[in-house]
Amino acid sequence: MWDTLKNRGYAVASQLLNSIYPSICPLCSNLSDSHQHSPICTNCWSGIKRYSGPSCRICAVPLVSVYSTVCKECLTNAPSFSMVLNYGIYSDALAEAINLMKFSGLRRLANPMGKLFLNLEMPECDGIIPVPLSKSALRESGFNQALLMAKVISKKLKTPLYMDMLLKRKDTLPQVGLSAKERMKNLKGAFKTSGKINKLRLLLLDDVMTTGATARECSKTLMSAGAKEVIVITLARAGMI
Repeated sequence: MWDTLKNRGYAVASQLLNSIYPSICPLCSNLSDSHQHSPICTNCWSGIKRYSGPSCRICAVPLVSVYSTVCKECLTNAPSFSMVLNYGIYSDALAEAINLMKFSGLRRLANPMGKLFLNLEMPECDGIIPVPLSKSALRESGFNQALLMAKVISKKLKTPLYMDMLLKRKDTLPQVGLSAKERMKNLKGAFKTSGKINKLRLLLLDDVMTTGATARECSKTLMSAGAKEVIVITLARAGMI
């Protein structure tokens, strides 16, 4: 009963806010009708679906063939993480939502996007770690989108959130435009650990996974510090092979 009343209250508040601060959906150019994931309208938001096609069982990169189970990169260069649990493909409404939060500062999208992670079959773990930003990058953006989404999951699953267990100790070049090899070189030695990690089974959360360079370096750092296992969870996977 209380949940029903609360949901109705959110709906009324959302309609009121949208009437006061109308916005246009960047995907279909119609008026947004929900403040919770504004400016993306409800119709476009409902188009965000979990990817169910063939993918690498280790890094979750989408594969062309249903007969493939492991990608070439994981076969030739096995990562430190045991597996990647990924929600969707980095395109359309999902990509737009991620970019709006990440580059336009729409923090409110962290809640609905964090809830998308809850559709994944989360394994039991000892804690959740968001991929960190460097101090200068954090000052520039004002927030860490991975941390905001990790808070949503941590609260819902009642799993500890470790905000300072993994730190980015140096600034690196933007990964956009770099090859997979250049990305790995760019991130080498960029992270450090803090606190007791020995024998912990950890979920490493990031918003987008492209080549996997960030997840690989973060996982390598955590495993070297004594973690029992690192499982990566991502909201969107880019690229198909």
